[in-house]
Amino acid sequence: MLASLPMYDWPETRGDTLALYARLRQGFETALPAELSRPATAQALWAHWCDPGLVLSQCCWGPLSLGLSRHLRVLAQPDYSDVAGGQGSLYRSAVIARCGKPVEAPATPGAHLPEGLLEGRRLAVNGRDSMSGWLALMADLGADPAGQAAGAVETGGHRASVRAVVEGRADLAAIDCRSWALARAHEPGAADLLVIGWTAARPGLPYVTARGTDAGLTHELQQRLIALGCHPPEAGRQTDAA
Repeated sequence: MLASLPMYDWPETRGDTLALYARLRQGFETALPAELSRPATAQALWAHWCDPGLVLSQCCWGPLSLGLSRHLRVLAQPDYSDVAGGQGSLYRSAVIARCGKPVEAPATPGAHLPEGLLEGRRLAVNGRDSMSGWLALMADLGADPAGQAAGAVETGGHRASVRAVVEGRADLAAIDCRSWALARAHEPGAADLLVIGWTAARPGLPYVTARGTDAGLTHELQQRLIALGCHPPEAGRQTDAA
């Protein structure tokens, strides 16, 4: 059996991650492992998500849309209402920069991106399979960001992308709203950055389980997540990524 909560597991919030897992595991002590797995690399995380013994994890809709939906079933959507850019099960990415005109998160579902956003600028991206860091921009701009930006710096993670902008190795980055809230709280230099745009509202990264997980356990885990404040998957997203 394997379980992980990898998407917002920053060292500064490790206690929160462990507390969340403890709440999720109550009543499932024989079905969920005592300790969380923490794959150290992107390749290891992908293999972890493909493991048939995975009972509980979090996964971005980007990798799900690029093939992981064959291995994973969506259990529930977490709530993002506690962070700027989040509303219920929906989240956005904040486009951050060192300079520009700051904007608030839109009240309507659509994107708020300045015209010519990427022209002449280097974009930091956690990975090109990331919904929040790359694919959302591609969808909202209607074009491959690589073709519009002066360059793209792949960092491997949202926190590393924030650092790339702070340090001047990149000019912009799209950071999912919860990761941006974490950066504002814990990453030196993030307070000096501005949010100059927002991607459109989309379902946030979901909780998942392996497709081979027992149907009864899958249902019980889903009900547990919903009881803890998560949202049921949207119609059509229980089995397929969008």
